[in-house]
Amino acid sequence: MIQSMTGYGKATLVVCNKKITAEIKSLNSKQMDLSVKLPLAYRDIELELRNFIAKELGRGKVDVFIASESIDTGAAAQLNVEVLKSYKKQIVDIAQAMEMPLPDDWYATLLRMPDVYKQDVNGEVEQEELDGVREVVKQALKALTDFRCQEGEKLSVFFKEKIAAIQHLLDSIEPYESVRIEKIKSRIIDSLHQLESVDYDKNRFEQELIFYIEKLDITEEKTRLQNHLNYFLETLDGMERQGKKLGFIAQEMGREINTTGSKANEAELQKLVVEMKDHLEQIKEQVLNVL
Repeated sequence: MIQSMTGYGKATLVVCNKKITAEIKSLNSKQMDLSVKLPLAYRDIELELRNFIAKELGRGKVDVFIASESIDTGAAAQLNVEVLKSYKKQIVDIAQAMEMPLPDDWYATLLRMPDVYKQDVNGEVEQEELDGVREVVKQALKALTDFRCQEGEKLSVFFKEKIAAIQHLLDSIEPYESVRIEKIKSRIIDSLHQLESVDYDKNRFEQELIFYIEKLDITEEKTRLQNHLNYFLETLDGMERQGKKLGFIAQEMGREINTTGSKANEAELQKLVVEMKDHLEQIKEQVLNVL
């Protein structure tokens, strides 16, 4: 079953008198674009967390936020004034450079920044707390993956509806096909008869006519398009992380539909091709969201 690259997961865990929260958001992206923001105290395991998250999620634009706050009511949190000063200076510089207004509420803005509270004096973090960080990240990833699966089910239903619509249009081509060839043949012969005093080799004319009509034949395009439709559905119900593969199949479907349109030479058939293109474009748009 396919998964969407769009997802959200959040988890909270209490360990060592601290409430640790992990929040993960993901959007579609061709590659893994990972951003991790966490307290300075957990920097030692940042690379480990990055590798784990990247492996679990595959690809996408992923933002990870990890926060920690003390729940020990007997210990008052202390603000890190130097960090606050640094944040304020950076915001002022950015506002001037980009000609943007400064915040109306400096306190609310600055206190939302990471690491504005002082860490413990000794600066050491117990192993139990680091294990808690790892666990809360796993729980948030589980929640995000569940979200992705739910969105993937919706996408799967959408794709099957669109493939069925293209299949119906493909089946609707046959009644026009034989009539189309006869119309083209008759039109060429009528045009030739309108030319007066023109002598031509009838055998050669028949050969050229057959060659021309063969070039307009769309049997191969129909067969290949049918195979692509079947392959798309098989891939859809197959292994996970097939988004790129589905994109490639959609491109091949587009080639066959375009070639059919260029060979159509029939108004009603052209209408069917336009409708197929419309459904295919909707598929291509949504395939970009598939993991």
